[in-house]
Amino acid sequence: MHKKTEQYDLVIIGGGLAGFCAAIAAARLGRKTCIVQNRPVFGGNSSSEIRVTPHGACAFHAYARETGIISELLIEERAQNHEAIFENGWTNSVWDMTLYNMAQSTKNLTIHVNTDVYDVIMKDKRHIKAVTARQLNAEKELTIEASIFIDASGDGIVANIAGCEYRLGSEGKDEFNEPHAPEVASKDVMGSSIHFKTKDVGRPTAFKAPDWAMKYDDASFFYKQGRLPKEERGGYWWIEIGIPYDTISDNEEIRHELTRHALGVWDWMKNKDPKMKELSKNYALDWIGQVPGKRESRRIMGQYLMTEHDPQNCTVFEDEIAFGGWFIDLHTPGGLLAQNSEPASNENYSTFSEYAIKSYAGPYGIPLRSLISKDVDNLMMAGRNISVTHAALGTVRVMNTTALLGQAAGTAAAIALQKNVAVSDAPKLLIKTIQQQLLRDGCFFPNYKNVDEKDLALGATLAASSEALLYGAGPESKGAHEGLHIWRDQPQYLQEKLENRRGQLIAIGSSNIEKIEVFLVNTSEAEQRVACQIRLADHIWDYRACELPTLAEGELIVPPGGNWVAWEVNLKDAPVGRYIRFDLLPNPKVEWKNAGRIESGQMAMYQISPTKMRRFGNGQTLSFKIHPAQPCYGPQNVISGVTRPHQFTNLWKSDPNLPLTQWLQLSWPKAQLIKEVELTFPGHLLREYHAYDPFYRDPQCPKDYSIQGYFDGAWNTIFEVKENYHRHRKHHLEKPISTNQIRICVHSTNGDPSAQIFEVRCY
Repeated sequence: MHKKTEQYDLVIIGGGLAGFCAAIAAARLGRKTCIVQNRPVFGGNSSSEIRVTPHGACAFHAYARETGIISELLIEERAQNHEAIFENGWTNSVWDMTLYNMAQSTKNLTIHVNTDVYDVIMKDKRHIKAVTARQLNAEKELTIEASIFIDASGDGIVANIAGCEYRLGSEGKDEFNEPHAPEVASKDVMGSSIHFKTKDVGRPTAFKAPDWAMKYDDASFFYKQGRLPKEERGGYWWIEIGIPYDTISDNEEIRHELTRHALGVWDWMKNKDPKMKELSKNYALDWIGQVPGKRESRRIMGQYLMTEHDPQNCTVFEDEIAFGGWFIDLHTPGGLLAQNSEPASNENYSTFSEYAIKSYAGPYGIPLRSLISKDVDNLMMAGRNISVTHAALGTVRVMNTTALLGQAAGTAAAIALQKNVAVSDAPKLLIKTIQQQLLRDGCFFPNYKNVDEKDLALGATLAASSEALLYGAGPESKGAHEGLHIWRDQPQYLQEKLENRRGQLIAIGSSNIEKIEVFLVNTSEAEQRVACQIRLADHIWDYRACELPTLAEGELIVPPGGNWVAWEVNLKDAPVGRYIRFDLLPNPKVEWKNAGRIESGQMAMYQISPTKMRRFGNGQTLSFKIHPAQPCYGPQNVISGVTRPHQFTNLWKSDPNLPLTQWLQLSWPKAQLIKEVELTFPGHLLREYHAYDPFYRDPQCPKDYSIQGYFDGAWNTIFEVKENYHRHRKHHLEKPISTNQIRICVHSTNGDPSAQIFEVRCY
């Protein structure tokens, strides 16, 4: 066995999305970084070996998609991949290569794949000196030394060997009084899954299961216990096994059992299920996973233990470094061996059930302290092994969220090393620097924004060639949405009938609202009345049903048939730079029609309980018109410090009726020395990754643009970009320029008639 010792600033153990984003973040900030992955490809559960598709907050909240490094990866994969997303099981090696390409293209990063960490060398009880690892296929043993270690292994391998306290299983109700906690604590954890994929071969094909495969004969096991085989191509998360197996020590046994069950499920669909055997008659088994995708094992105790109350109550943390928004998704222990599947699935994803109401969460912040070991001073965690309870893990465990945790951990470690501060002290001493760096690198926080003193744009005066106004949209309106779909497996509510309170958020740029119109269909033969309200929302994810301040109330008279119905509200003191929510109260004889296009930043919601609302559909806009049209897309929005719709649109949008080129201009009273211009464009925020077509390039994103500076008495092009499809771009000048005016000129987009920008930064 060849032995070698290596030294780095930072070592990350685990190459899933959390560990991968940690490594990229630290290396980009100039730290000598090493990532150690025990399999041949990066991506963890999302890789082509396991094929779980990355999920996150945008499954439940419009404009809540995760940004930063994970966004770069997902945008690039969709732009390059020919394969359509249907759910788990579809992933091909284009995703693996997207990750590998980024790793290979990143300076300061050393890659060790097919490398297993098996021991830890301690300097003392609170300090790790090195980890030891083996590359069996190269007969090599590595001793890898570093100043800081990040355990992103999922199972908390390094933390466990280093003697860190961890939790395993579910806390009891008496410990934290969490809504989802069982009465009695247990060692039960969520199970592991493998997936299979099938292929349409164009003609009937047979399948004969091996004798050792599981035999399924009871339709109620699938159709009455929450395991619907509704996709003939495969991809079932519910092929899952946990207890009585140990998800760590019994991993290989679980793999063999899952293989038996996966083949048995396909045998049921192909040969026995009256519905699925017809749908799958031309399908053949194309791929079956042989690496279990693990949901839960050790959770390493950190400086702060997140409980379910934090995501449920959207706790504001001073050391917020990421956000989440998946629901409290706790799978039934045992999976296929249990009586029923995961509760939401067993209820057919009803959004009105008691379980669904208490499980809807976020978007919420996550603190840095939950990523720092309380027992070892130079150890951090990233991924599903961070410091959370079992119930809180139900929401933070999804991969897009863990990717944000990884980027935060890598960034915090890099800054701690740069500042010569122990990472254990980073939440107290470095948090503002860490937050501002993460924001600059494309991330988003629900409770913090860009206040970077070095960002010259924050002191600029803004102007633009034109500005879009918000008029609203009707059922007949057309938008630039090509390639954007709805993930069909996602819990959603698209019922237009007013069976419950419905609310349309509208961004207000003028204090005067004369009239609001909505397109309603009265399905009865008699005139109907619908109560209406205008309420003030704190932000687009303000789901309070009736606690929002009421600005106006009225009643709409709706004649039979479909009509635009107007409310002469004459509100003279509307809140400028905020969202109002225009609510219609229930009347099941009336339908509020969806708009035919999505108006930027104008989302809707519906009531699911006496106190709580929920996103309507997948970010659709309901039909409305507002008079006068609202100036809510002005150029000043690009220095709001926020790079998505939140408390306001935060978007400059040019007049769609004017041809491109359109420009945005920043001016200063005195000349500035500018070396970097950083831009954030719209796109890839509204819906889950699953909603996007192969080769997708977001229509709202500028395609061809240039950056100009005014010097030597003329406008000079300093950057020119063609064929862009990424939302976050950084441009570095070899030599700084001295100018008091900068313009960003959008010459074409990927389909939308308007030029659009969320943020401009200058350094």
